[in-house]
Amino acid sequence: MAITASDVNALRQKTGVGMMDCKKALTEANGDMDKAIEILREKGMATAAKKAGRIAAEGIVD
Repeated sequence: MAITASDVNALRQKTGVGMMDCKKALTEANGDMDKAIEILREKGMATAAKKAGRIAAEGIVD
């Protein structure tokens, strides 16, 4: 299935994720919007888990 710019934009409006990430998720989900959202959620959780172990060496953390 061809992924159109309007599909990518619609997914971006729903999720707030970048254009390329939306396009990759839609391609992986074969154009299925709900499946693409789930893929983005899983990738977001993986990214958050990777960053969770970091130490804030500078700045204020409240």
